[in-house]
Amino acid sequence: MDALVLNRKTLRALLPLFSLAIVLFATFTAQPRTMSYFGLNLMLQYAVPIALATVAQMFVITVNDLDLSIGPFVGLIGCIGATYLHDTPLLGIAALVACIALYAAMAALIYLRNLPSIVVTLGASFVWLGIAVLILPSPGGKASDWLKAIMSLQVPVVPFPIVAALAIAALVHVGLMTSAYGVIMRGTGGNPRAMARAGWSELKTKMAMYALAGVFGVLSGLSLIGLTTSADAHIADRYTLYAIAGVILGGGEFVGGRVSPFGAVLGALTLALAGSFLIFMRISPDWQIGAQGAILIIVLALRAIISTGETRR
Repeated sequence: MDALVLNRKTLRALLPLFSLAIVLFATFTAQPRTMSYFGLNLMLQYAVPIALATVAQMFVITVNDLDLSIGPFVGLIGCIGATYLHDTPLLGIAALVACIALYAAMAALIYLRNLPSIVVTLGASFVWLGIAVLILPSPGGKASDWLKAIMSLQVPVVPFPIVAALAIAALVHVGLMTSAYGVIMRGTGGNPRAMARAGWSELKTKMAMYALAGVFGVLSGLSLIGLTTSADAHIADRYTLYAIAGVILGGGEFVGGRVSPFGAVLGALTLALAGSFLIFMRISPDWQIGAQGAILIIVLALRAIISTGETRR
């Protein structure tokens, strides 16, 4: 019986990998030319910014909150990166640091005033978008050469987006899943009262997690304009849904501090690949959200079936 339960847990943990493999198989079957270094690199070119935004969302979900502003925030960072960071680097760096500080302040507001994170982050999304429009009223700006150089790196054998995504997952896994402070962060999401009795400040932990979300949001925005070479206030509007779906697709839970960095990144890769698959099939981009939602529903249904089996045992 214990072995059966263990097998079910293993199967549940492998669901993100299975979903990625199925989408990859479907893509290769529909378009065999994509089964190459160039094909994978082209399909997954936007996987890095999506993966970074997904990890940012994962940090917030770890402490039982939900961030509805990560998409507009990534768009704001793109606008800052394509204007201030390119024209006046010191001012641009100061603006990016201020954005991260505002993310941490948002956590303090949520905790101290006992406000729903959904409401606060939804309001923040309009703030980020408004500032982005003020900075860049129309699409334009220019990405710095070093950003374009990083995002156009060519590595042997495996395309750069895959290498970068796995490196991001490994880095976050070490910090969040194996370090002592990572245990405290996840413990705050799992049992905040117990962590408070142990002497750990829930306020400081939430602020730290939101600050990390801000850092990865900044990295997402900069990597995105490194690919597009210019910016737009609405360039990452869909990233909020991508990020939430990526975390859940990767095995994360909305409560309890249950997250998986590798699962979240695999979920992000799956969503990026699904979008590219539809483009290769010459299907309207309007169907992309629907297709990605269908993948999420199927995986959640399989997870529920496995969980039901565990409960019955």
